[in-house]
Amino acid sequence: MNAESDARGEAAAPAAPVPATGDVTPGVTEGVTKEERELGSRAPGFIKASRALHVSWQVGVFVVGLAVVVAGIVMLPLPGPGWLVIFGGMAIWATEFVWAQLVLRWTRRKVTEAAQKALDPKVRRRNIILTVVGLVIVAVLVGIYVWKFGITMPWKIHE
Repeated sequence: MNAESDARGEAAAPAAPVPATGDVTPGVTEGVTKEERELGSRAPGFIKASRALHVSWQVGVFVVGLAVVVAGIVMLPLPGPGWLVIFGGMAIWATEFVWAQLVLRWTRRKVTEAAQKALDPKVRRRNIILTVVGLVIVAVLVGIYVWKFGITMPWKIHE
């Protein structure tokens, strides 16, 4: 039996090629991937088919995303990966809401720009110089403190 035919001997229609993640669709600006162009809901088709089901799906996604974002906000002053959790909540929202997709695109672009700027040799040299100067100032202040007060700490543990 032929892999491209069904049991009755008829030739099956060839399947349309599935584009890879980074492929570019013809007629679209070069360098823009399909994933970057598509905005909107990523809900399964059977959920999108029913308006009531789709709205309830969106409400559920919003509530879950809100819980994750609130947890991230709580983690900002407390120990924990606050910003990472907030961006995770935004990613959950981005599965359904265009505004969240646009916020994540903007954030991704800004983070990429900051990373490229930080890797610039002039900026790296400046940051290293500022760090060394700061460490020297801290070392001098600690040295003055030890010279003036000795190694005794300001609190009395032995009492």
